[in-house]
Amino acid sequence: MRFQDRVALVTGGASGLGEAAARRFAAEGAKVVVADIDAEGAERVAAGLPDGYAVTMDTGEAASVEQGIADAAQRYGRIDVIFNNAGIDGQQQPLHEMDVANWERVRRVNGDGVFFVLRYGIEAMLRGGGGAIVNTSSTTALAAQENISPYTFTKAGIVGLTRSAAIEYAARGIRVNAVAPTVLLTPLVEHFIDSAPDPGQMRRQMESFNPKPGIPTPDDVAGVVAFLASDEAAWITGHTVPVDGGYVAR
Repeated sequence: MRFQDRVALVTGGASGLGEAAARRFAAEGAKVVVADIDAEGAERVAAGLPDGYAVTMDTGEAASVEQGIADAAQRYGRIDVIFNNAGIDGQQQPLHEMDVANWERVRRVNGDGVFFVLRYGIEAMLRGGGGAIVNTSSTTALAAQENISPYTFTKAGIVGLTRSAAIEYAARGIRVNAVAPTVLLTPLVEHFIDSAPDPGQMRRQMESFNPKPGIPTPDDVAGVVAFLASDEAAWITGHTVPVDGGYVAR
């Protein structure tokens, strides 16, 4: 029960890795705020937790993030943990053919959105005396892949934001780390596979991406997120931890 009497906010909590992390935090005693643009999905996940609360949040909109975090802090009195996880994949296109609207859409959620959650989340944590934040980056930030340049750009930016926030707030009781998962079987990745020119080939390719065969589940990464957010990781801050079966070690 590492999170007994603590409040954890999870963005992108209505599905995939966010849902898995919300359930993991709850299983270890946390009061969990499930934040997502999918209001119905957030309500569904929150309703299945012992002490869950849903907020509708468009992370790409600063006012929405500010209001959602304020609602969460008002509900429980504090925020101790933030899993800054919401993200989208975008279209698969060579960079020179990239649709500008696609670039801007991915940047809005994966880049601006992560910043907004950090900006207002840290502000709330400072009022409560500190906390731990875990951002979701990707192995694409550490070893690029073809035809997803907006996604790669934003996920690499998260690595930098993680470092900057970590050193700015270490002395004020806030730790900031990131996870960099390889391919997970989430709705986001299922969409990525289905939108490929040859979905079957894309699935087989993803299953053989890593030295460790297969595709990890959201629960596999949620365990790492919980560790980084816990007191067991009290001296870990500013780092991006690959959860990748050895992918970036090659």
